[in-house]
Amino acid sequence: MPSSAPAIPPEHITGLVLAGGQGTRMGGVDKGLQLLSGQPLAWHCAQRLQPQVGPVLINANRHLDTYRALGYPVVADLNLPDTEAYAGPLAGFAAGLAACQTPWLLTVACDTPQFPQDLAQRLAQAAAAQDCPIAMACTPPEGPGSERPVLQPTFCLIHASLADSVRQFVAGGGRKLRQWAAQHGHCLVQFDDGQAFYNANTPDELARLQDMPPPHK
Repeated sequence: MPSSAPAIPPEHITGLVLAGGQGTRMGGVDKGLQLLSGQPLAWHCAQRLQPQVGPVLINANRHLDTYRALGYPVVADLNLPDTEAYAGPLAGFAAGLAACQTPWLLTVACDTPQFPQDLAQRLAQAAAAQDCPIAMACTPPEGPGSERPVLQPTFCLIHASLADSVRQFVAGGGRKLRQWAAQHGHCLVQFDDGQAFYNANTPDELARLQDMPPPHK
């Protein structure tokens, strides 16, 4: 990619809702299918993502027909040698990149349905301006004296050329998303509204999400 790369149009980005995890903290249920205002969390994320990108996919490993009924193509984790089931978000990255037919893939977590409506636009602007193949969201530092932004690594724009890289990393036992990203040029994009990245990992957090007003942006 040349340093003078033009802006990345939405149709050059495939959106991927990551719903392939075990939902351990949710009691082992399929987290993406838990209801928020009468609709599955994964559906809310796909709907929020759709205006920002071109095609939208859902990464899931259980209840595939139920996910397909939401109206989006479903991709399961790749069957890689020497990997256990549910190898983490990077397995979803690998599956999404293998299925991606556009130059870029944008991932979002299924338990965070209020992510910013300008997520794709801002990550794409940073990736093009800084000529980097990975742009990752972050939020302001938390706690007194903290200067480090809080990474939101599952909200990530990835160039399709990294498909082999992430597949090999996962096949080799790699699980840490930040460790993989550190192997490549990447940039952080700060979103000031940390509440937009509120995620429902537990039943109590899902209940709180039910009571939260929808964000404007």
